[in-house]
Amino acid sequence: MALDPRTPILVGGGQLNNRSGGVEPVDLIAEAARAAAGEAGSDRILTRIDSIRLVRMLSWRYRNPGLLVAERLGARVAHTAYTGDGGNSPQTLVSAAAADILAGRSEVVLVGGAEAWRTRMKLRAEGQRPDWTKQDDDVELPELAIPEVPMVFDGHKRIGLDRPAFVYPLFEDALRTSAGRSVSEHREAIGRLWSRFADVSTTNPHAWTQKPHTAEEIITPSQGNRWICRPYTKLLNSNNMVEQAAAVLVCSVGIATELGIPRDNWVFIHSAADAHDTYDITERNQLDGSAAIRVAGARALDDAGVAVDDVEHVDLYSCFPSAVQVAARELGLPTDDPSRALTVTGGLTFAGGPWNNYSTHAIATMATTLRANPGHRGLVTANGGYLTKHAMGVYGTEPPVREFVHRDVQAEVDAFGSVAAQTDFVGSARVEAYSVAHDRAGAPERAFVAVRTPDGGRSLVGTESADLLDALIEEDQVGSGVRVDSAAVLTGIV
Repeated sequence: MALDPRTPILVGGGQLNNRSGGVEPVDLIAEAARAAAGEAGSDRILTRIDSIRLVRMLSWRYRNPGLLVAERLGARVAHTAYTGDGGNSPQTLVSAAAADILAGRSEVVLVGGAEAWRTRMKLRAEGQRPDWTKQDDDVELPELAIPEVPMVFDGHKRIGLDRPAFVYPLFEDALRTSAGRSVSEHREAIGRLWSRFADVSTTNPHAWTQKPHTAEEIITPSQGNRWICRPYTKLLNSNNMVEQAAAVLVCSVGIATELGIPRDNWVFIHSAADAHDTYDITERNQLDGSAAIRVAGARALDDAGVAVDDVEHVDLYSCFPSAVQVAARELGLPTDDPSRALTVTGGLTFAGGPWNNYSTHAIATMATTLRANPGHRGLVTANGGYLTKHAMGVYGTEPPVREFVHRDVQAEVDAFGSVAAQTDFVGSARVEAYSVAHDRAGAPERAFVAVRTPDGGRSLVGTESADLLDALIEEDQVGSGVRVDSAAVLTGIV
C-alpha cells in the first residue's frame, strides 16, 4: 500500500556534549542540526528547513534564536517558534511539527535546543557575562509555541516550596506510602532503579556521564553526594550542570524521497497526546499518581494500535525517581524488568539534564535505537513543571496502522476532578507526605509537609524547628496528627 507523501517522519537526530565550554547556545544547536542531517544522510535537507522550533533556553536570552540558527544553516525559514519553560516542550514540538507536515503546512521542521549552563555559571562566579549574540529590539519575535508551565502559587511561596528539588520528594514519600515500604526499604528501591539508569548511560555515546553507580553509592550521602531534599541525595537529582545540544529533523515521506534519504533512516511518528494535571499540586487527587499520564498514554498507544507490552523501547522522563515511578505505574510498566529499561539515554542525572531540552535528546536517541532495531516501537514521555504537563509520542520503523494524530485529551483528565486546596488552614490535620531539605553543609534546614484536613482538603505546611525536623527524620510520620498555625507552620506532631 502506497504511503501518503505527507506522512510525517523523523529522518535524523544530532546530539553533542561541549565539554570545553564557551560556545553559545545557537551555535551548539546549529552544530546539532548538522549532525542530524548527517544521520539523515542528506546535507541538502538543511536548506529545505522552512520552520525552526526551539526549546526555551536558560543559558542566554535571545529575541528570536530560530532566526540565528537559520542564518548559520543557510536555511530560508518562513516560520520560527519558541517555547516557555517546561520539559514537555520537545515532544510537544515534534508532535505539532508532525501534524503540520501531515496537513501540508510545513515540509521540513527543525526541533532543537541547547544549554551552555556550565559556562554561564563559571562566568557568573567571576562576575562576567559571555560575549554572545544580542539581537536588536526590532527583530521579529517568534511564535510562542508552548506557554510556560505555571509553577508559582501562594500556598507554595509561604513555606519556601519553590523548586522541583523540593517538590518531587513529596511525590516520592507518597509513593513510598502506597507501596507499603519503610523509609529505608524505599530508599534502597529507588537506588536500584537509578543504578539501572546509570547502567544505560554507560552504553549511550551521548551521555554526559558514562559511569556506573551501585544503588548503595547513589543513596548514601557523602562529600560528593550530599543530601539535597530527603529522600534524595545529589545523585537522585537531575544534573543541569552540562553543555549539551540536541536537534531532530521532521519531514514528510515525499521530501525524504525527493532528497534521497534512505528508507532505513525513516522513523515514523505514529501518534501523540498531551494533557496536564492540576497546576497547583495542592489540588492533585493523588501525589503518587497522574491522571494526565494515564489518559494521554492510553490514548497515544491506542491511536498507534499497540499495547504497552508491544513497545520494546521506552524513555520515561526522569528528572527524579518519583517521576519515573508515577509514569511507569500509570502506563502499566514494571520498574524492574531486565528486558526493557525505562530509559534509552540514562536519564537526566547521568545522560544530562539540560533544563527544558532533555527530551530532544531522548527523541534523537530513541530514533537511533529504532533504526538499529527494525520493526521495533518506542514510547517517549516528557514532563514539565511539578509532574504537571505531559507529552507522549509513539514511534516505529514501520508505517503507522492509522494516520498520525496529535490529541489533546485534557477534557478527559479534567473529569477526574481535584482536591480542595486549603491555603489558609489552621488546626489539626493528618500527614500525607513530607520531605526534609538540607543545607550545603548537610544539616537539615526545613521540612515541607502535605497534610490532609478533616474535610478532605489538602494544605502545604512547613517547619524549621530543629525538634520537629529531627522527629520527621528519625521516624516515619505519615499518618501522624499535626497542628498547623495561621502562617502555614507545622507547630507540633501529636
